[in-house]
Amino acid sequence: MKCADGRYYTGHTDNLDARMAQHSDGTASTFTAKRRPVELLWATDCQSRDTAFELEGRLKGWSRAKKEALMRGDFDALPALSRNRGKQSDVNDPSTSSG
Repeated sequence: MKCADGRYYTGHTDNLDARMAQHSDGTASTFTAKRRPVELLWATDCQSRDTAFELEGRLKGWSRAKKEALMRGDFDALPALSRNRGKQSDVNDPSTSSG
């Protein structure tokens, strides 16, 4: 999700519609409650809760540029963004973690 302040929030859920409603009304997390409104930019289905949790952990470690490439569907850019992470400067970009 993209928060009103430009930050990204990454999470997993068993019921996307219900969880989005909670984020929208401020009851899902302290992080998003302070940064409403939120907008869903990307979602995927996983085979299991464990797989979803593992994917969430990986995404939280990605740079902002790599997350944006994923959301655009630019899968060819992902490997280069992984190798170049240390060369990028995100000093002026809003945080991409979820707290």
